[in-house]
Amino acid sequence: MADGEDDSSPNLSISLSRQTLIRGKKRKITLHSMVLRRRNSGQADPAEPPTVQTSTPVSSSVSYFQSVPVQTDITDMAARKRYELRRRRSLQHSEGDGCVTSNMAATADEKSVGPLRKRIKGDPLTEAQSSLDLSGERYLSDSSIDILPDEIFMKIYSFLYEGDLLTCSAVSRRFYRLSNDLNLWKILYHEAFEYRIPLYHPEPRKFEFREVGRWRDTVNPWKESFRQLRQGVHIRFGSAHIYEGHIGRNILHFKNLTDAVEHCEQLPNEVEKLIFLHEGIYASTQLVIDTPLQIIGAGASRNFQDSVIIDSNSGTTITYVEGAEHAYLGFCTVKYMEPPLEAMRVGNGQHLCSALVINAFASPLIEHCSFSSTCSGGATVCVKHEGANPYIKNCSICGSDNVGIYITDSATGTYEDCEVARNTLAGVWVKNKANPYFRRCHIHDGRDVGVFTFEHGMGYFEKCDIHSNRISGIEVKNQANPTVVRCDIHHGQTGGIYIHEKGRGQFIENRIFSNQFAGIWITSQSDPTVRKNEIFSGQQGGVYVFGEGRGLIEQNNIYQNNLAGIQIRTGSDPIVRLNKIHSGYHGGIYVHEKGRGLIEENEVYGNALAGIWVTTGSCPILRKNRIHSGKQVGVYFYDNGHGLLEENDIFNHLYSGVQIRTGSNPKITRNKIWGGQNGGVLVYNCGKGVLEDNEIFDNAMAGVWIKTESNPVLRRNKIYDGRDGGICIFNKGRGLLEDNEIYRNAQAGVLISTDSNPILRRNRIYKGRAAGIEITNGATATLEGNHLFQNEFGGLCLASDVRPIMRDNLIYDNHNAVDRTIAKGHCLFKISSCTSFPMHDFYRCISCNTTDRNAICVNCIKSCHKGHNVEFVRHDRFFCDCGAGSLDRQCTLQSETRDNDTVYDSATPTESETT
Repeated sequence: MADGEDDSSPNLSISLSRQTLIRGKKRKITLHSMVLRRRNSGQADPAEPPTVQTSTPVSSSVSYFQSVPVQTDITDMAARKRYELRRRRSLQHSEGDGCVTSNMAATADEKSVGPLRKRIKGDPLTEAQSSLDLSGERYLSDSSIDILPDEIFMKIYSFLYEGDLLTCSAVSRRFYRLSNDLNLWKILYHEAFEYRIPLYHPEPRKFEFREVGRWRDTVNPWKESFRQLRQGVHIRFGSAHIYEGHIGRNILHFKNLTDAVEHCEQLPNEVEKLIFLHEGIYASTQLVIDTPLQIIGAGASRNFQDSVIIDSNSGTTITYVEGAEHAYLGFCTVKYMEPPLEAMRVGNGQHLCSALVINAFASPLIEHCSFSSTCSGGATVCVKHEGANPYIKNCSICGSDNVGIYITDSATGTYEDCEVARNTLAGVWVKNKANPYFRRCHIHDGRDVGVFTFEHGMGYFEKCDIHSNRISGIEVKNQANPTVVRCDIHHGQTGGIYIHEKGRGQFIENRIFSNQFAGIWITSQSDPTVRKNEIFSGQQGGVYVFGEGRGLIEQNNIYQNNLAGIQIRTGSDPIVRLNKIHSGYHGGIYVHEKGRGLIEENEVYGNALAGIWVTTGSCPILRKNRIHSGKQVGVYFYDNGHGLLEENDIFNHLYSGVQIRTGSNPKITRNKIWGGQNGGVLVYNCGKGVLEDNEIFDNAMAGVWIKTESNPVLRRNKIYDGRDGGICIFNKGRGLLEDNEIYRNAQAGVLISTDSNPILRRNRIYKGRAAGIEITNGATATLEGNHLFQNEFGGLCLASDVRPIMRDNLIYDNHNAVDRTIAKGHCLFKISSCTSFPMHDFYRCISCNTTDRNAICVNCIKSCHKGHNVEFVRHDRFFCDCGAGSLDRQCTLQSETRDNDTVYDSATPTESETT
């Protein structure tokens, strides 16, 4: 550097030795030191690269972003001018010819030898100003340095550090371009940070690895990342030489984590506190952090965070306390390895240590870390006390000998995209009014419950995948009240969700499936809200409410479970509404052992057994449900099952729409019961019940069956369009039939048989395709004030020896088709076919060797069996076997046997078995 030159001015000293041929003669050129000078204008040339200003740490001899002056005062330039550039006339070229301009410099002695330049006529002041108004860029274009190729500069730059490159970048546009080469900065970046991808760090606590092509508005991502991370200190075993002893590098290096933390704690708060923890095991480390300290792992491997290990065996590894509101921990592994002696003390309730503890009013951001602990008690990660509010994301808490994450004492926090797996105790504990927020976490394969909330614990769990835990996926206990939304809870080895001991909670839009036991258990006065979930493919039931459980079960889709979709028992009283319960391999809803519940507006269909079972003293309210297309019964009351069945649509079942038996006594009102392949309502085996204001129609068999000493009350029902009879009362059946309308049925409006004795009062029985009322087989009845009219076979048909009690009945306008057919001499089979049973005098033919089971109408006796030895059987309901062609003799009155399959036989209804 020339004497008297200011130290702050950047000088580029280049020694050149070259020979130039001028006019055929060799001329020796003297060595020079060339000074690059900027324009003396007050403003920077807009074509020049910008000058970057940064503060220089005291410990650095060369600044990382040093201020480089690009402007020199005219007077200083004139005073310090030692050399003049002079242009050789013989080597001057036009600037537009694309050739490199060759320049030569002369010493002061050579200047006096002869005329060295041709002066341009003009004002001397203008000439002086023009002489001084030479920029560094013009100088380079006229100097010998410009002829050096880029490869030489790149080779030189490859030996420089980041501070040197920044200094060079402020010299000229060419230097700026070359010193910002991507490969140069990538090599420097790999050497200092080891990362394979540049790390984006625009602000504290934000770190993101971005591929080079994803950096917007950034020409050199490696350089920009270097700038963003420049204030960090490094801990890298055996690599101090990379960071220390270099003039062009200002990066601090420490031998251990404790010293680095102490250094950062002494920095003022306005200075970023950042530690790069390179691959290695940092053993016996116990950190207590109360500042906004940022610790991030660094390494060259793809999964380097697994090789950056912070370990402790004497106490909690990392503890965040008040003051760590903006702390950061990322891309490393934190362990607590308990020594054997400490394990024995833990058994006595002492020395519970964790890998990570976050105390009151600490809110660090922790991401891409792994935590584990071999402590047999306590938790791997513990968040406790009010104000503790960490943000933990993309972390792994796996393989610990205790609880994965323990959140207690009003602590909160956000936990995103974490994996909690294979822990000995629960994956997550939430206790004592703690209220964390879990999103997209994977909690699985625990040897206990997945998530355990208890003692007023809360929490919000969204889009988590909870599965394959040894107990239930989620357990809620002791008035805990979590919210679980859009989670997958499946393959639990006992169940999906277990809510007990006054537990609460909201479970919304989850998928609960393939659990070994019930998808959801609700017991011991618990009262959760279960809404809009899919509960399916359970090895047992869908929702199981027992032990005085309650709850709102609403708008769920419950299907393909091996046991009942919803089971309610032992005094439980939930609200079940707007659910779809279908395609189960058992029943739809099973209420037993004094269970109750409000069951309304559900759709129950396609189940293998009954749509709804009510038994053993249970008394639910079933209202406005659609119960249909079952493979057995629609609603089944048995063994003292009671309840209210109101305003339901019950249709298209393979068996009866409703069955009542064995002491059951429900109230069935304002329902529509239709389309049953067996019958509408079947009351048998001492069943009771009150059926009021129902519509019972279009059933394949009788609208109502009453049999085997059953005694129901039927009042104000409409029983019509049945493909068999309206009401059939068999086998000592009784009952009160009052104010019903029974019409347009294929068989008798009311059929009373086999020792039955009902009371019929004020019923209207009309337009039947057989008789209005038929009484046979030793049955009797009390008939009071009934209207029997417009029935095909007659209003009232009584078999032999039948003596009913009759008062004030009106029998009129019936068609009496049986009497008319007999009067015309036709066989009664003409009007009955094989599926109807007109009541008249029937005989047997001794000559034709017929039995008591063969009946022959009176006209066939007169015609087909004329002169035979015949015997009167009785006045009863039969079809004529002669006309049907079932005898050896061909009927002369009936040309061919007809069978009308549109009318079904009065077969015995199928009874459901208790499974």
